[in-house]
Amino acid sequence: MRLVFSNAYGQHPLVVGRASVALSCRGSAIQKQSLRTVTFGGQTSATIPAGAPLLSDPIDLPVQALQHVTVSVFLPASTPTTTFHWDGRQTAWIAGGDQTTAPTIDARKTSTETITTRTLLTGVEVQSDGPAREAVAVIGDSLTDGNGASVDADSRWPDFLAARLEPHGVAVINAGISGARLLSDKMGVNALARFESDVLDRPGVRTAIVLLGINDISWPGTAFDPNGQQASLGSLENGFRQLIAQAHRRGVRIVGVTLMPFRDALRGTPLDNYFNADKDAMRQSLNSWIRKSGAFDAVLDFDLFARDREDPSRLNAAFDSGDHLHPGDAGNRVLADKIPLDVLLPELGKSEAEPSEATRGRH
Repeated sequence: MRLVFSNAYGQHPLVVGRASVALSCRGSAIQKQSLRTVTFGGQTSATIPAGAPLLSDPIDLPVQALQHVTVSVFLPASTPTTTFHWDGRQTAWIAGGDQTTAPTIDARKTSTETITTRTLLTGVEVQSDGPAREAVAVIGDSLTDGNGASVDADSRWPDFLAARLEPHGVAVINAGISGARLLSDKMGVNALARFESDVLDRPGVRTAIVLLGINDISWPGTAFDPNGQQASLGSLENGFRQLIAQAHRRGVRIVGVTLMPFRDALRGTPLDNYFNADKDAMRQSLNSWIRKSGAFDAVLDFDLFARDREDPSRLNAAFDSGDHLHPGDAGNRVLADKIPLDVLLPELGKSEAEPSEATRGRH
């Protein structure tokens, strides 16, 4: 395998004093016999310039599909946390000193704290021992990132999709960022700016899935973007066409996903004006374009999958995490199970999903 670290948003060089990787056990514990020291150009330490990535040397550590690994990094100097994935949905441990060879993080021996943010690490690339592996990459917002899914449970919908595709030798890359938008920055850069680096540059990507737009529609006027202007339907359509052009330029199939219903989303929170009738009308207009335009190579109709049958403006209660916007674990599983695999990779043949629940475009 190879590890990829990043100082993309750093203003100064970042020093990695030492790093290691091992197969995971419970909690912070590792399988001791699997511990490997990570090197960079043959050295155990490295400096990442501001804005740059850092690729490790190849690491001889056999892993099984879907297996967890633990990556430990020692930072010898005070290091501002500027490059991170804040909604990682997995527990990480912060402790004093060099813990890269420790079999577990022992709170009795050092001060510790836990976070569910993933810092510095941006990729784990694994070489297959068989034919070259393929990958499906999903770019999205919190609906893809896993907000609403249980922490440490691998219960995001791309996780369940990965389990379905694993027997076919296909990996899934989750490029969701909570709060992300198609056209505007704030929670990460806009999707047009990051599509190449986060999706198209990833090894083995054959198909890209796009589930974006709800924050472009609903953020303006909320506490997140009080003075923002709602994106027009035309600007959203043009943004998606640009993603499609980028994908086709690289020979990658691109699958559009309709936006799920969100009546009463985030009610009782500082964002309780996230939903209104005009925003929902825009969502439905965008969904109609996604379904009917033929712009995408295929379409997954998550709106149809997830809506309440009696009130299509609401998320089905069986899917709801409780905030009326994000699916919970059960909803994420159903979403993944309903995806016809041949829509993602036509050579896989028919799946168990109903043909009416996904449509194919003209490309």
